[in-house]
Amino acid sequence: MKQIATLIGTVLGTGYIRPAPGTWGSLVAMPWAWLLHVLGGFPLLLLGAIVAFIKGWWATGKMTRDSDNHDPSEIVVDELVGQWIALLPLSYAAWSKGLNILEMWPGWIAAFVLFRLFDIVKPGPVGWADRRGDALGVMLDDVIAGLFAAIGVVLLAILYHGVLT
Repeated sequence: MKQIATLIGTVLGTGYIRPAPGTWGSLVAMPWAWLLHVLGGFPLLLLGAIVAFIKGWWATGKMTRDSDNHDPSEIVVDELVGQWIALLPLSYAAWSKGLNILEMWPGWIAAFVLFRLFDIVKPGPVGWADRRGDALGVMLDDVIAGLFAAIGVVLLAILYHGVLT
């Protein structure tokens, strides 16, 4: 079971890429999010994020059991989940309006940059979750950072489409 947990937690070894394994985890999440969206639209990406959260929580718990380090850098499944959450507004807009999600490429860039920013800076509730010191906190800080990034993506879209054009 430890090997399965390691495969899930490191997103098939992505977490071992140096430097900046969290950034690599976020980058790897992007094409997988696209694939889930293409295969099943917004509902599949949302379901994927939920399933990845549950499996990631389990894997993180297994990987950190009996360890002083509650959040080793090689665990990047939390970045995958957070990045997918950051991309949900784009997936919903494309799915509900029948658009090609790749045409929303500025939103993809915004989702990536905002998610990484909130994950690194850890403002407010992101930092609170990170300080929990347990497997749930490892996952929650990226979920909250993903939610903040998703809100940022929506606000930027409103600004661009509603004010600037």
